[in-house]
Amino acid sequence: MKIAEMDTYSDAEKIILAEQLWDSVSKENLIISDEVKLELDVRLENLEDKKTKLFSWTEVKQHLNTIR
Repeated sequence: MKIAEMDTYSDAEKIILAEQLWDSVSKENLIISDEVKLELDVRLENLEDKKTKLFSWTEVKQHLNTIR
């Protein structure tokens, strides 16, 4: 889907539009499978137990640049 004249908006305006679009999505009707819920619970538990390695945005960008 292409939104006409998207190029005429500034980055800030595009961010605001994306936020408004995201906020308009009904969270009540959002369906998440039990498999996804379980995976999210595992990831949250690993994060809380400090079993997950976190990376800075700079580290992520450097990694992406090395694999391209």
